[in-house]
Amino acid sequence: MGPAAQAIFTEWSPPIFLTVTIALVGAIYLRGWFLIRRTRRSQFPVWRLGSFLVGLATIWIAIASPLDGFADVLLSAHMVEHLLLMSFVPPLVLLGLPVVPLLRGLPRSVRKSILAPLLRNKGLRKLGHWLITPLVAWLGMNLAFVGWHIPAAYDFALENEVWHEIEHLCFLGTSLLFWWPLIRPWPTRTAALGWFVLPYLVLADIVNTVVSAFLAFCDRPVYGYYLKEPNAFGIAPMADQRAGAVAMWVIGSMVFLVPAVLLTVRLLQKNSGSRVRPSQ
Repeated sequence: MGPAAQAIFTEWSPPIFLTVTIALVGAIYLRGWFLIRRTRRSQFPVWRLGSFLVGLATIWIAIASPLDGFADVLLSAHMVEHLLLMSFVPPLVLLGLPVVPLLRGLPRSVRKSILAPLLRNKGLRKLGHWLITPLVAWLGMNLAFVGWHIPAAYDFALENEVWHEIEHLCFLGTSLLFWWPLIRPWPTRTAALGWFVLPYLVLADIVNTVVSAFLAFCDRPVYGYYLKEPNAFGIAPMADQRAGAVAMWVIGSMVFLVPAVLLTVRLLQKNSGSRVRPSQ
C-alpha cells in the first residue's frame, strides 16, 4: 500500500450517523422479516434477507468506507462509487421485498400514529404510483445521471459536501424508482412484465454509453476539480478519467444488458408456452 492510500486510511473514520442509520434499518428489516416469515415463509426465503442486507452493506461501502476518501481524489474511484449506488444497491434492496418487512419491523405505535395516516393519504399514494410508472422512473434516473455528470454540476458537488450528499441521494433514490417497475417488490400491484423492458433497459444503456464514451474519448480532462486538487497517487488525470469511463461503460452496460437478455428469454418462453396446444 502506497503512502497516499495509507494517508486516506489513516484519516478515515466511519461516519457515525450514517453507520447507525444503516444498522438500524437493517435491524428493523430483520425483525420484520422474522415476523412475516411466520405466515409467508415461502415468499421470504433466506436469500431475500441476504439480498437486502448486502444492499445496505453496499451503501456503506460506497459512501461510508475509505472508498469515499479515494473518490475525493480519483475520478475512477468516484465512478465506482456511483456504480455501486445506482446499479448494485437498488436491485439488491428491492429483491429483499423491503416494504412489508420494514413496516412490520417498526414498533406498532409508530405504524399506527405516523405511518398509517400517510399510507392512507390518497394524494401520497397517487404520487407513489406515478413515480414508479416506467416512463417517469426511466426519466428520473437518466436525467439525474446525465445532470450530475455535467462538468459544472459534478465539480460543484465535489466542492460542496452537502450537495455531494444530495447527489448521492439523487442517484440512489432515482435508481430505486428505475428498478421498481422491473422487480415490482410485493405488494406492488402492476401488470405483468411485457416487451417494454427491452427499450427500457437498452435505452438506459445507450445513455450510459454516451456519457462513458464522451469521458473515454475526450482529449482533455472534463472535470476541473481533479486538476485543482493534488493527486497524491501520481495518476495522470487523463488516465484516471479513462479508467473511470471504462468501468462505468463496461460494468454499467452489463447491469442493463444482462437483465435485458434474461427477461427476453423469459418472455419468449412464456409466449411460446402460451401457443402450445395439447395434443389430441
